[in-house]
Amino acid sequence: MKPTLHKGQLIRWKDDHGFGFIQPDDGSQDVFLHITGFKDVNRRPQVGDFICYQLTASKDGKLRACNASIEGVTSKFSSSAAPKKSVSRTVDKSLSLPLQTLLLSLLPGLGSIHLALTTGNPIPLILYPVMSLITFRLYADDKSRAQQGRWRRQENTLHLCEFMGGWLGAFVAQEKLRHKSSKVSYQVVFWVIAILHIVFWLDWLFFGKALINLFFGIASRG
Repeated sequence: MKPTLHKGQLIRWKDDHGFGFIQPDDGSQDVFLHITGFKDVNRRPQVGDFICYQLTASKDGKLRACNASIEGVTSKFSSSAAPKKSVSRTVDKSLSLPLQTLLLSLLPGLGSIHLALTTGNPIPLILYPVMSLITFRLYADDKSRAQQGRWRRQENTLHLCEFMGGWLGAFVAQEKLRHKSSKVSYQVVFWVIAILHIVFWLDWLFFGKALINLFFGIASRG
């Protein structure tokens, strides 16, 4: 049977002792990694690296990583073509992030401008960039805490900031910092929040606030 390949982020690394711990993408328990568990690579591992690895049991029966490699760092014996492909994928992704962010912010941006012009209420126009900046900083802080093994930010706090208008900043943070982007349960809640915002502005701009009036009509009758 072919060994299963796992992936996770290196959240702790003691270079002077040659060992650290990987946080698996599937959210399972942190995995011990020793420098001898690496294949030949061109540099030493660093906190924040994404590691591909297999699992093996040590003499005391505990699981540890083996046959590990650093994502994006080629083996000393790899062909010279591999780095070019990796760089190409990185460039493509960096170019697509601004475009994706622009498309996602289009409806909220237009809706906020329209609301400000028609009702004189500038709150959403101010709230979106402010909350996005706050949420991005919270993501960065939470990732830093994870890498240092400190207490983490509560997910409910991050979701509340997203709901209050910071979901665009959260999206950028997930893509740029590679944080909270692979946890399925978290992503479900995040995208529900994002879709609620988009549907709200879609209704405001194109459907004459029909869904909003329906909701408040049902709420008032209840």
